Amino acid sequence: MIPELKFLDWIALLWFAICWIGYNYFSRYWSQRTHRLQNVVHDYIKDWICVLQHRELRIVDTAVVSNIERNATFLASSSLLIIAGLLTVAGSTDKIITFIADLPFIAEATRQAWEMKLLLLVFIYAYAFFTFTWCMRQWGFVSIMVGSAPLAEDETVSDARRATHQDTLAEVVWLAIYSFNAGLRTYYFSLALLSWFLHPVAFMIVSAWVVAVLYRREFRSKTLRALVSGRDRIDASKKNTGPEK
Repeated sequence: MIPELKFLDWIALLWFAICWIGYNYFSRYWSQRTHRLQNVVHDYIKDWICVLQHRELRIVDTAVVSNIERNATFLASSSLLIIAGLLTVAGSTDKIITFIADLPFIAEATRQAWEMKLLLLVFIYAYAFFTFTWCMRQWGFVSIMVGSAPLAEDETVSDARRATHQDTLAEVVWLAIYSFNAGLRTYYFSLALLSWFLHPVAFMIVSAWVVAVLYRREFRSKTLRALVSGRDRIDASKKNTGPEK
Protein backbone atom coordinates (compact mmCIF):
# COMPACT_ATOMS: atom_id res chain seq x y z
CA MET A 1 0.00 0.00 0.00
CA ILE A 2 1.45 3.38 -1.04
CA PRO A 3 1.43 5.92 1.83
CA GLU A 4 -0.93 8.85 1.39
CA LEU A 5 1.53 11.73 1.16
CA LYS A 6 1.07 15.12 -0.39
CA PHE A 7 2.84 15.92 -3.64
CA LEU A 8 5.25 18.29 -1.85
CA ASP A 9 6.17 15.51 0.59
CA TRP A 10 7.11 13.19 -2.29
CA ILE A 11 9.20 15.95 -3.85
CA ALA A 12 10.96 16.55 -0.53
CA LEU A 13 11.63 12.82 -0.09
CA LEU A 14 13.05 12.59 -3.62
CA TRP A 15 15.25 15.62 -2.98
CA PHE A 16 16.50 13.99 0.24
CA ALA A 17 17.49 10.84 -1.66
CA ILE A 18 19.23 12.88 -4.35
CA CYS A 19 21.19 14.83 -1.71
CA TRP A 20 22.33 11.72 0.16
CA ILE A 21 23.10 9.39 -2.75
CA GLY A 22 24.27 12.19 -5.02
CA TYR A 23 26.74 13.52 -2.47
CA ASN A 24 28.28 10.05 -2.03
CA TYR A 25 28.97 9.83 -5.77
CA PHE A 26 30.10 13.46 -5.92
CA SER A 27 32.55 12.95 -3.05
CA ARG A 28 34.20 10.02 -4.83
CA TYR A 29 34.37 11.89 -8.12
CA TRP A 30 35.61 15.20 -6.72
CA SER A 31 38.29 13.48 -4.60
CA GLN A 32 40.03 12.56 -7.85
CA ARG A 33 40.40 16.26 -8.69
CA THR A 34 41.27 17.77 -5.33
CA HIS A 35 42.24 16.82 -1.78
CA ARG A 36 39.66 15.06 0.37
CA LEU A 37 40.01 14.68 4.13
CA GLN A 38 39.95 10.89 4.33
CA ASN A 39 42.31 10.52 1.36
CA VAL A 40 44.90 12.78 2.98
CA VAL A 41 44.53 10.81 6.21
CA HIS A 42 45.33 7.68 4.19
CA ASP A 43 48.84 9.06 3.54
CA TYR A 44 49.37 9.54 7.27
CA ILE A 45 48.11 6.00 7.85
CA LYS A 46 50.89 4.69 5.60
CA ASP A 47 53.46 6.65 7.61
CA TRP A 48 52.05 5.29 10.87
CA ILE A 49 52.25 1.69 9.66
CA CYS A 50 55.81 2.19 8.42
CA VAL A 51 56.80 3.39 11.91
CA LEU A 52 54.80 0.54 13.44
CA GLN A 53 56.92 -2.08 11.71
CA HIS A 54 60.07 -0.57 13.21
CA ARG A 55 58.64 -0.36 16.72
CA GLU A 56 59.47 -3.20 19.09
CA LEU A 57 56.67 -2.48 21.58
CA ARG A 58 53.32 -1.74 19.96
CA ILE A 59 51.30 -0.70 22.98
CA VAL A 60 50.79 2.76 21.49
CA ASP A 61 49.48 1.28 18.23
CA THR A 62 47.00 -1.03 19.92
CA ALA A 63 45.82 1.88 22.10
CA VAL A 64 45.18 3.97 18.98
CA VAL A 65 43.14 1.18 17.38
CA SER A 66 41.15 0.59 20.59
CA ASN A 67 40.39 4.28 21.00
CA ILE A 68 39.06 4.66 17.44
CA GLU A 69 37.08 1.40 17.68
CA ARG A 70 35.47 2.68 20.90
CA ASN A 71 33.94 5.59 18.98
CA ALA A 72 32.29 3.21 16.51
CA THR A 73 31.03 1.05 19.38
CA PHE A 74 29.44 4.05 21.08
CA LEU A 75 27.63 5.16 17.93
CA ALA A 76 26.45 1.61 17.17
CA SER A 77 24.93 1.25 20.64
CA SER A 78 23.44 4.75 20.34
CA SER A 79 21.74 3.69 17.10
CA LEU A 80 20.00 0.84 18.93
CA LEU A 81 18.82 3.18 21.69
CA ILE A 82 17.46 5.63 19.12
CA ILE A 83 15.62 2.83 17.30
CA ALA A 84 14.06 1.73 20.59
CA GLY A 85 12.99 5.31 21.27
CA LEU A 86 11.45 5.72 17.81
CA LEU A 87 9.46 2.50 18.18
CA THR A 88 8.20 3.77 21.54
CA VAL A 89 7.14 7.06 19.95
CA ALA A 90 5.29 5.15 17.22
CA GLY A 91 2.93 3.85 19.90
CA SER A 92 1.90 7.40 20.81
CA THR A 93 1.29 8.72 17.29
CA ASP A 94 -2.25 10.02 17.94
CA LYS A 95 -1.19 11.98 21.02
CA ILE A 96 1.75 13.59 19.23
CA ILE A 97 -0.31 14.57 16.18
CA THR A 98 -2.90 16.17 18.47
CA PHE A 99 -0.17 17.99 20.38
CA ILE A 100 1.55 19.53 17.33
CA ALA A 101 -1.66 20.31 15.42
CA ASP A 102 -1.97 23.77 17.00
CA LEU A 103 1.72 24.69 16.68
CA PRO A 104 2.57 27.41 14.11
CA PHE A 105 4.44 26.62 10.88
CA ILE A 106 3.79 22.88 11.27
CA ALA A 107 2.43 21.12 8.19
CA GLU A 108 -0.71 19.04 8.73
CA ALA A 109 0.11 15.33 8.82
CA THR A 110 -2.03 12.21 8.78
CA ARG A 111 -1.38 9.24 11.00
CA GLN A 112 -0.16 7.21 8.03
CA ALA A 113 2.28 9.92 6.94
CA TRP A 114 3.58 10.33 10.48
CA GLU A 115 4.17 6.58 10.87
CA MET A 116 5.94 6.45 7.51
CA LYS A 117 8.36 9.16 8.62
CA LEU A 118 9.08 7.30 11.85
CA LEU A 119 9.59 4.05 9.96
CA LEU A 120 12.02 5.74 7.59
CA LEU A 121 13.98 7.05 10.56
CA VAL A 122 14.09 3.52 12.00
CA PHE A 123 15.49 2.17 8.71
CA ILE A 124 18.10 4.92 8.59
CA TYR A 125 19.35 4.22 12.11
CA ALA A 126 19.28 0.48 11.39
CA TYR A 127 21.58 1.20 8.44
CA ALA A 128 23.81 3.26 10.75
CA PHE A 129 23.93 0.36 13.22
CA PHE A 130 25.03 -2.14 10.56
CA THR A 131 27.58 0.35 9.20
CA PHE A 132 29.17 1.01 12.59
CA THR A 133 29.21 -2.67 13.55
CA TRP A 134 30.97 -3.47 10.26
CA CYS A 135 33.42 -0.69 11.10
CA MET A 136 34.01 -2.36 14.48
CA ARG A 137 34.75 -5.69 12.77
CA GLN A 138 37.20 -4.00 10.44
CA TRP A 139 39.06 -2.48 13.37
CA GLY A 140 39.18 -5.98 14.83
CA PHE A 141 40.92 -7.12 11.63
CA VAL A 142 43.29 -4.18 12.00
CA SER A 143 44.18 -5.32 15.54
CA ILE A 144 45.04 -8.78 14.24
CA MET A 145 47.21 -7.34 11.48
CA VAL A 146 48.98 -5.03 13.92
CA GLY A 147 49.79 -8.08 16.03
CA SER A 148 51.12 -9.94 12.99
CA ALA A 149 53.27 -7.07 11.70
CA PRO A 150 56.86 -8.24 11.14
CA LEU A 151 59.51 -6.95 13.51
CA ALA A 152 62.26 -4.71 12.20
CA GLU A 153 65.06 -7.00 13.43
CA ASP A 154 63.52 -10.13 11.91
CA GLU A 155 65.87 -10.84 9.01
CA THR A 156 63.80 -13.81 7.82
CA VAL A 157 61.09 -11.45 6.53
CA SER A 158 61.72 -10.16 3.02
CA ASP A 159 61.23 -6.54 1.99
CA ALA A 160 58.46 -7.62 -0.39
CA ARG A 161 56.55 -9.26 2.45
CA ARG A 162 56.94 -6.17 4.63
CA ALA A 163 55.67 -3.94 1.83
CA THR A 164 52.70 -6.24 1.19
CA HIS A 165 51.74 -6.25 4.87
CA GLN A 166 52.11 -2.48 5.05
CA ASP A 167 49.91 -1.85 1.99
CA THR A 168 47.25 -4.34 3.12
CA LEU A 169 47.07 -2.95 6.64
CA ALA A 170 46.84 0.61 5.31
CA GLU A 171 43.99 -0.42 3.00
CA VAL A 172 42.04 -2.15 5.79
CA VAL A 173 42.46 0.88 8.08
CA TRP A 174 41.26 3.16 5.29
CA LEU A 175 38.19 0.96 4.69
CA ALA A 176 37.39 1.04 8.42
CA ILE A 177 37.60 4.84 8.36
CA TYR A 178 35.42 4.90 5.24
CA SER A 179 32.74 2.83 7.01
CA PHE A 180 32.91 5.16 10.00
CA ASN A 181 32.46 8.18 7.73
CA ALA A 182 29.46 6.50 6.05
CA GLY A 183 27.88 5.99 9.46
CA LEU A 184 28.48 9.60 10.42
CA ARG A 185 26.86 10.77 7.18
CA THR A 186 23.84 8.68 8.14
CA TYR A 187 23.57 10.56 11.41
CA TYR A 188 23.86 13.89 9.60
CA PHE A 189 21.09 13.07 7.14
CA SER A 190 18.89 11.59 9.88
CA LEU A 191 18.90 15.05 11.48
CA ALA A 192 17.73 16.46 8.16
CA LEU A 193 14.89 13.94 8.13
CA LEU A 194 13.70 15.22 11.51
CA SER A 195 12.82 18.53 9.87
CA TRP A 196 10.31 16.65 7.69
CA PHE A 197 8.05 16.43 10.75
CA LEU A 198 7.86 20.22 10.67
CA HIS A 199 7.39 20.95 6.97
CA PRO A 200 8.53 19.40 3.66
CA VAL A 201 10.10 22.71 2.58
CA ALA A 202 12.16 22.76 5.77
CA PHE A 203 13.11 19.16 4.97
CA MET A 204 14.51 20.15 1.58
CA ILE A 205 16.37 23.16 2.96
CA VAL A 206 18.00 21.20 5.79
CA SER A 207 18.95 18.35 3.40
CA ALA A 208 20.80 20.84 1.19
CA TRP A 209 22.39 22.40 4.28
CA VAL A 210 23.70 18.98 5.40
CA VAL A 211 25.32 18.52 1.98
CA ALA A 212 26.97 21.93 2.31
CA VAL A 213 28.29 21.05 5.79
CA LEU A 214 29.69 17.72 4.59
CA TYR A 215 31.33 19.31 1.56
CA ARG A 216 32.96 22.04 3.63
CA ARG A 217 34.33 19.60 6.17
CA GLU A 218 35.64 17.09 3.65
CA PHE A 219 37.03 19.49 1.02
CA ARG A 220 37.34 22.99 2.53
CA SER A 221 37.98 22.58 6.26
CA LYS A 222 40.90 24.06 8.20
CA THR A 223 41.77 20.55 9.34
CA LEU A 224 42.20 19.46 5.73
CA ARG A 225 44.43 22.45 4.97
CA ALA A 226 46.58 21.68 8.01
CA LEU A 227 46.97 18.02 7.02
CA VAL A 228 47.79 18.88 3.40
CA SER A 229 50.30 21.51 4.50
CA GLY A 230 51.99 19.02 6.82
CA ARG A 231 52.06 16.40 4.07
CA ASP A 232 53.64 18.87 1.64
CA ARG A 233 56.35 19.82 4.15
CA ILE A 234 57.12 16.15 4.79
CA ASP A 235 57.40 15.44 1.05
CA ALA A 236 59.58 18.52 0.54
CA SER A 237 61.86 17.42 3.39
CA LYS A 238 62.26 13.98 1.81
CA LYS A 239 63.23 15.53 -1.53
CA ASN A 240 65.78 17.85 0.09
CA THR A 241 67.45 15.16 2.19
CA GLY A 242 67.36 12.58 -0.59
CA PRO A 243 67.14 8.82 -0.12
CA GLU A 244 68.63 7.30 3.00
CA LYS A 245 71.90 5.39 2.59
